[in-house]
Amino acid sequence: MLVLAVPVVAFNDMFAHLIGYHLPESQWVWWVSPVLGTAVYFWGGWPFLTGGLSEIRSRKPGMMLLIALALTVAFLASWGASLHILDHELNFWWELALLVVIMLLGHWIEMRSLAQTTSALDSLAALLPDEAEKVDGDQVVKVAPADLAVGDVVVVRPGSSVPADGKIVDGSASMDESMVTGESKPVRRENGEQVVAGTVATDSGLRVAVTAVGEDTALAGIQKLVTDAQASSSRAQRIADTAAAWLFWFALGSAVITAIVWSLVGMPDDAVVRTITVLVIACPHALGLAIPLVVSIATERAARGGVLVKDRLALESMRTVDAVLFDKTGTLTKGEPTVTAVEPIGDRGEDEVLVLAAAAEADSEHPLARAIVGAARTREVSVPPASEFSSSPAVGVKATVDGTVIEVGGPYLLDQRGAAELPVADRWRGEGAIILHVLADGEVIGALRLADEIRPESRYAVDALHSVGAQVVMITGDAQAVADTVAKELGIDRVFAGVRPEDKAAKVAELQDEGRKVAMVGDGVNDAPALAQADVGIAIGAGTDVAIGSAGVILASSDPRSVLSVIELSRATFRKMKQNLWWAAGYNLVSVPLAAGALASIGFVLPMSIGAILMSVSTVVVALNAQLLRRLDLTPEASTTKILDRSA
Repeated sequence: MLVLAVPVVAFNDMFAHLIGYHLPESQWVWWVSPVLGTAVYFWGGWPFLTGGLSEIRSRKPGMMLLIALALTVAFLASWGASLHILDHELNFWWELALLVVIMLLGHWIEMRSLAQTTSALDSLAALLPDEAEKVDGDQVVKVAPADLAVGDVVVVRPGSSVPADGKIVDGSASMDESMVTGESKPVRRENGEQVVAGTVATDSGLRVAVTAVGEDTALAGIQKLVTDAQASSSRAQRIADTAAAWLFWFALGSAVITAIVWSLVGMPDDAVVRTITVLVIACPHALGLAIPLVVSIATERAARGGVLVKDRLALESMRTVDAVLFDKTGTLTKGEPTVTAVEPIGDRGEDEVLVLAAAAEADSEHPLARAIVGAARTREVSVPPASEFSSSPAVGVKATVDGTVIEVGGPYLLDQRGAAELPVADRWRGEGAIILHVLADGEVIGALRLADEIRPESRYAVDALHSVGAQVVMITGDAQAVADTVAKELGIDRVFAGVRPEDKAAKVAELQDEGRKVAMVGDGVNDAPALAQADVGIAIGAGTDVAIGSAGVILASSDPRSVLSVIELSRATFRKMKQNLWWAAGYNLVSVPLAAGALASIGFVLPMSIGAILMSVSTVVVALNAQLLRRLDLTPEASTTKILDRSA
């Protein structure tokens, strides 16, 4: 288009007169600008002309119609001047050519900005390998990931990505799941655990049985959520759409008034120039870009940080939330028992009591047994082998370790052996802990305190929420003593204990009746009614389950600090929307009177080409301002640290 526009400008006698050079005295020179200018109008202006027609058909006049009107008025006036039907000074071929080039440049910048967001989202699909290694009998054959079916077993080699969602059937590996959860630290996945398509086995190979393919995979779900969020409307978008519609009529009315006033003062040529300039400079291109581009970038950045936005209204509301209600189990805590204290007696040490208990529990599959064995592994103590293992429901386990009969169990075990529990048990019981005693040859040698372990990140999340002025509330079905212990350790403001899942929504409504704007954070299963009742429902730790209907925001990781990422995203997105709206609308309100010639009495008249440049500059400013969102770090650690640093 620039190749056509340059000769249109260079061989235009009005432009030559303005710059101060002379054109050759030849008939063909006179036809260069009209002929090539017509090509510029129809070819370069085609996107705007067709866009204007579409807006007329849909009865929703907007920016495309304004541009089409400006181009058409300039085109008709220029031909009228070229054919000597209108005054020679209405020869706007060079302005028309520059206007089209500048408008296309602004349109290209807009489309490029949106394309960057789309390509970044599409890159999620590129996480899948080009080929999958499928186990076929005794052989391994290479197939396309799209050809895999549920039940197929695939080989994932070290450094390779998983081709489909599945369950590990052989091996273990540290998995890089950052593309799904936003967490950069690799996560160890063992035999029997789920892995997600696109995640990478960093250190060893696996065999994975496929459980989901195609649109049922987590990556496909993430793409759909982000696409739907980008396409959905929001309160800010409706404001922008309304403003753009009003701006069209404001511009059209201003153009009509401009034409009438300049004609009445006896300057019809200037009336045409001023009218075109008003139409060009009032084009709400920037306003049309202000919200969609911010939303596109924000949702794409959020997805890469493990924050999946299903409802843009929920995201917008998050910045005004003043009460965050956490479900305890699996959200603030890990949702599984952990050994939190060891109480030895006599000359026994903590490690010795724990080692003997772990040896006795080694062959048990009970969650408490796994917690004891895991605690010994964490302390890196050597666990001797045991023999003659046996277990009794509701009583405990028994095994022989180095010739000594070791038993681990609860109150029934003590009753059977006629033994007394340790004094510390009363205090532990008051804290809602699980208490197991360890016996050697029928004598108590110590006790273990087990409880649902609090996530180490929860304290930071609570502190950061307090720093932004939010009340932190915990809701749980556990007993009051258990809830109070967790609340005291974390500094939680308010506790709802002993609440059944079906009653959680009523507690959310209770907070709302107090005038609070509530965000409910839960696992998205038992908490579905409460998530739906809350002003913002946040499903945390969803992992591969990205299709939770009751939540407006889904956090792929289980880190409660991710809630702070949502707050940071909400505030940053709203800030950019507001900045863009003020710039786009405010620019037009100031520039249109100047384009109409409001300062002509003091000798200032805004040229039409400058008006086109200013209009495109406003689009560029809005686009660049939105791009600043790409610098936003939405990892839970970064968001929490940023908020705590601001409050310090």
